[in-house]
Parts: sequence; structure tokens; C-alpha cells
Amino acid sequence: MIRNYNRLFIQTFFITLVIWSLGTGQLFAQEAKSVFAKQLESQPEITSVVSLENSVFPEKYCIKVRQKVDWSGRTSDEFLERVFVGFKGYDHPTVIVTEGYSADYAAWPSYEEELSRLFDCNLIVCEHRYFSESVPSNLNWDYLTVDNSLNDLHHVREIFGRLFHGKWISTGISKGGQTTMFYRSLFPDDIDVSVSYVAPLNKGVEDGRHEPFLYKAVGTSEERLALLEAQREILSRKSRLLPKFEQLVNSSSLTYQDSMSAIYDYCVFEFPFAFWQWGTSFSTIPPKEASDDEWFTYFMKISEPDYFTCPSNYTPFFVQAARELGYYGYSAQGLKDLCDVKKTHGYLSRLMLPKELQGIKFNKKLYKRTVKYLKKSDPRHLFIYGEIDPWSSSGVAPWLDCSKKQNMKVFVQPRGSHKARIGNMPANMRDEIISILTKWLTD
Repeated sequence: MIRNYNRLFIQTFFITLVIWSLGTGQLFAQEAKSVFAKQLESQPEITSVVSLENSVFPEKYCIKVRQKVDWSGRTSDEFLERVFVGFKGYDHPTVIVTEGYSADYAAWPSYEEELSRLFDCNLIVCEHRYFSESVPSNLNWDYLTVDNSLNDLHHVREIFGRLFHGKWISTGISKGGQTTMFYRSLFPDDIDVSVSYVAPLNKGVEDGRHEPFLYKAVGTSEERLALLEAQREILSRKSRLLPKFEQLVNSSSLTYQDSMSAIYDYCVFEFPFAFWQWGTSFSTIPPKEASDDEWFTYFMKISEPDYFTCPSNYTPFFVQAARELGYYGYSAQGLKDLCDVKKTHGYLSRLMLPKELQGIKFNKKLYKRTVKYLKKSDPRHLFIYGEIDPWSSSGVAPWLDCSKKQNMKVFVQPRGSHKARIGNMPANMRDEIISILTKWLTD
């Protein structure tokens, strides 16, 4: 009897202890939340706040923001946009990254955007709508427009404008750099400073400036000839390399909207663009006497076949390119005697767009609006390009005259590629850029 009583007492004691521990644990967890985390949770547009540990920021969160699918009101549907927030302090400057694609990388503990590191900034990375985790449940392509994506950014800016009181910097790379451009032109008062990296501004689905750049302007004549000879070498071995190509494609479960032979040719057409874009060294090109395996491995390293697959993770981008952003064309110049594809016009629609969107028409309104804004206005906006990057041929550098502007400036890295950043600029350019930005952020 006493033994049973003791056992009951002990059981009751431990149950009480567990309940007390759970309760106080929840209380401690509540108290452990920072003031900033609680402020994030209190914003009515933010539906979830997840703390990310081991970050270079004192506090870092992944949040979901409720956004309208269409800001013009054609539908009342909403979706959740994934946003990453790195917190330094309420009065620090804030960098908002106008990402053009997925923002998966922003979850990495070591990720810190270049400007946020240079100027000790808060960081907000906005994943672009229709990419990764920021996709509406009803996938209507009509609402994947630049202006809708800019209103997404504006909404995020409004939310964090309640919390952050320092200056605001918008920035992005490539398609994200385009978005920075477009965002500044539509909501000029949202931002104090903008930095666009390697951002094209295309005027058509096949813009027309990239092909002459690749075959007549970039690098030296000897380098351009070396690339043409490499393309011809890959095509001359097609009968032997195509089976390897097919095997790789099948093992990767890639799907195409044209024959395997045609896709092989398109990978050859893409070769010089990809080569120059990433600043590949000419010393990596195999000698003519190299084996088929060596040439195939090199070919696939430069021009991977998943680029032309449909559907893909990049389908939303190709939809935007066909509708508003524009893209580049291909040239079969010097290759027609070796390839099956003789005419490349319209390849983006045929190869990259879902069947139901292949009749989409390009609208030049965005291009014209942005050019007009950049020519007539003088925002605090820096543009950074790489000299050998094919995207620079359709960027602002060739036509935007900043000589009479007080603020806007364009910097082109000598022999720079799509990897051009402030940190890898020549010392004199890097120092000038940092000096300008420091002034803008402190005056």
C-alpha cells in the first residue's frame, strides 16, 4: 500500500514537472524571440517567420509575404512570396535584392550580398514571382508581368519601411539587374540608391545586337576565329558525338520540343555566347587531335543540353523574355555546311515556351518606358558591366550618355564577363564606385 502510494506520488511529481517544464519552456521561447522577430510576426501581410541559424547576420529570417496575383485587380487571388531578411539594425541602410529568379541561395548561412557587406546593411532578398516557392496555386501566365513583379517589390518596401529607417539600396544581377532598373523607373521614390549588375535592356525577342557583337566585336579576331573553329570541330564530330549526347539527355530525363539532332545544333549555336558570358579561358579549348570523349566533355561543360529543355525551372523566364524582356538570336554563319538547322529565327518560342504560349507577342512598352526614364532622369543609379559579356551589347552602356548627368554612371570592367562585380573591378574603378556609394549613403 505504501509502495503504491509512493509510486503514485512519484508519477504525479514527474508529470507535474514535465507540464511545468513545457509551460516554462514555451514562456522562455517567447522571451527568447527578439524584438525584431516579434515585429515581423506582427505585420498583417507576413504569414510566417522562420529563424535561420548560423548566419553572418545577427538575425536572419525566411518569411512569406501575402501578395496579389494581379495588382490591376483582374483577379482577387493571392499568393505567398518567399522573402529572406538579414537584420543588422533599424537605422542601418537596407539592401533590397530584386531577384529575377529563385532565391534559394539566400538561405545559405554564408550568403551576404556584396553591398550589404561593404556598407553594413540590412538585407532583403525578394524571390521573383512564379519561381521556386513563390508560385500562385493557379498558374495563370497572364499575370506573370514585370509590373506585377514591381508591385510585389513595392509592397515589401512598404512593409519594411515601417521598421527600417536608414537609406534604401536596390540591386540585382542580370535579370535581377533589369528588375532593379524597372523598379526604379516605376517607383522612383522607394529607393535612394540603385546598383544594376550586368543588366541587359533588350528591345525584341531576338534583339539583334548580340550576334554582331559575338562575330565582329568581342575579343580579338584570333579569339573569335578560335571559337568558330571549335564549333566546327564539334559539328564535324556530330555523327560520333550525337549518341553520347542522346545518352546524356536520356539519363537526365530531359524533354525537348525538337529533334535530338536539332538540339545538338542549338547547343553549338549557344556555345560562343556561353563561352564569352562566363569569361572562359581560351586555354581550355581542346586541341584538334583530342579524343571524342575530351571534345564531348568540353562541349557539355560550356553548353549544357538542359538549357533547351521544356518545361524547366526557367520556363517563367522564357515566358517573360517572349512577352516583355526580350532575348538574343543565333547565327549559323560559318556553320551551315555542317549543321542540320539552317534557320534559327523564332527558336525561343519553338523550343522554350509551352505549346499554349507559342503565339505570344512581344510588347515594346516596357523597353520604351525604361529608355525614356533613363535618358530623361538622373537617379542615383550605377550600372556595372563586363566588356566581353554578350549581355553588355544590349545593356545601357552603348547608348546611355552620362556625361551631363550628376548621378547616373556606367562602369565597364575591361575583359570582364557576366561575373563583373564591384569587388573584382580594377582598383581605380572599385575605389570610385565605393566613394560614390559612400557619399550617397551618408549625405
